[in-house]
Amino acid sequence: MGDMTLKDRLLSALEGKQVDKVPVCSVTQTGIVELMDEVGAPWPESHSDPELLAKLAIANHELSGLEAVRVPYCLTVLAEAMGCEVNMGTKNRQPSVTAHPYPKDLEGMEMPENLLDKGRIQAVLGAIKIVRERVGPDVPIVGGMEGPVTLASDLSSVKSFMKWSLKKPELFEQVLDFAAEATITYANSMVEAGADIIAIADPVASPDLMSPDSFKNVLQSRLQKFSSSVNSVTVLHICGNVNPVLDYMADCGFEGLSVEEKIGSVKKAKEILGDRARLVGNISSPFTLLPGPVDKIKTEAKQAIADGVDVLAPGCGIAPMTPLENLKAMVVARDEYYA
Repeated sequence: MGDMTLKDRLLSALEGKQVDKVPVCSVTQTGIVELMDEVGAPWPESHSDPELLAKLAIANHELSGLEAVRVPYCLTVLAEAMGCEVNMGTKNRQPSVTAHPYPKDLEGMEMPENLLDKGRIQAVLGAIKIVRERVGPDVPIVGGMEGPVTLASDLSSVKSFMKWSLKKPELFEQVLDFAAEATITYANSMVEAGADIIAIADPVASPDLMSPDSFKNVLQSRLQKFSSSVNSVTVLHICGNVNPVLDYMADCGFEGLSVEEKIGSVKKAKEILGDRARLVGNISSPFTLLPGPVDKIKTEAKQAIADGVDVLAPGCGIAPMTPLENLKAMVVARDEYYA
């Protein structure tokens, strides 16, 4: 197995097959300011320009050693294409949704014609094609996007979404189904463009916002529909302490589950998952990777591997001000672990 390509290693690890060593990558956002300056691909320009988008993503793979290329850098591409207003952020702040098309009810809600031609979707698909051409067939590409629960809350506003979950279940389920349909369409377009893995981040599905009962009874079936309808390996990332829903997440059909350090014990999480899904994570983005120092990052990375993490990765999106040397430290730690 010593001649495994990066793509073989990552896909095999996510599918629960034997690998020569744990892959190290990020399934969450990878844009950092140091690299924006290095290659001339700053935010917010590189959110919309396929060439800059690809350039920044490839830079993280080539200069940090992370073993996948992940695009894009936010959770607003599909939301914008479906009618949300988006603030494009700054050089060190990601885009965010600022207004919602259906904040009071779902009257007039319909799928945009030519959805894949709206907003920045073509920029992302173009970037994936550029990445594939430049890195070749053996480097895995991770297409990142907002999950169906988060998209549903963006379309309706978190306030209405939460209210409907308690008082208007028919609206709650209707917007979830609508969002799930759109996320599947967009995800499969990324796969067609060349993505090997689709990683959704669904922060609004977190127990911090939705009850475990809601997750089990309503959200889980939409996530299952997504994973079974997308033509690639899939990874589900949910922020926060997901221990109350980890068992339900494992039944959602995703090959990988990306988790933060807030879950606590990797060993215990692995016991809960069994052979239903693989664990991705969980080096803290804000408390370890951003501040360092390198020795702390290496210690935590080696411990995560020892405890059984299947893919060594940041626990959440990489903070834009994270130093490049701190990302390199994860890769060095993995290599030292197997030396």
